[in-house]
Amino acid sequence: MTASLRFDGELNVDMNEFQTNLVPFPRLHFMTTSLAPVVSATKGEREAHDVRAITDECLQAGSFLVKYPDFDVVEDKYMAISLNYRGDVKSKEANSTVLWVKTQGKVSFVEWCPTGFKIGMNNVPAAQVPGDDMAASSRNATMIGNNIAVSRVFSQRLSKKYDMMYSQRAYVHWYVGEGMEEGEFSEAREDLGFLEKDYLDVVTEQNSDEDEDQDE
Repeated sequence: MTASLRFDGELNVDMNEFQTNLVPFPRLHFMTTSLAPVVSATKGEREAHDVRAITDECLQAGSFLVKYPDFDVVEDKYMAISLNYRGDVKSKEANSTVLWVKTQGKVSFVEWCPTGFKIGMNNVPAAQVPGDDMAASSRNATMIGNNIAVSRVFSQRLSKKYDMMYSQRAYVHWYVGEGMEEGEFSEAREDLGFLEKDYLDVVTEQNSDEDEDQDE
């Protein structure tokens, strides 16, 4: 993510541009990230690091650093995606790959946000750590995306586990003993519920508009 700040690139992307392009609403700033290729050092020499291949791998749910149960390419829509390439990747090659991704339906975007893809490029390959189990690569790609699927992390993991513990008031005494008021727990849980709804509204409003068009 920070390679463009530390090295000169063909198409430089700084941290402000990440935020500007990826966060359409202040509260919806939880990103989905991935890296490709991730190859064992024993297989690295036999792997072909084609730009399309590593981009496709980046966009596969199995490569995400956050795991989403039952990820659906059509239903789990993006608001924006930043693809950042390192190594010997040309602008023309990167742009044609993004076009290929769109035509192949590898990802789906919300209709109201035309931002789509932001591409960053840097010709300095990632450094190899001596003795690392991961093979060195002359090219790699990092994907940073704003996907509505992250709302399931809140609802199915954080909220569910929190509700189970708070129903028994487990560990609450430690926080209260440090000066926290118990009412703050309810406020935080309510705010998390609103955050889940904010992500769902991104698609629900779009579906409502489509239904109205069909009725007309």
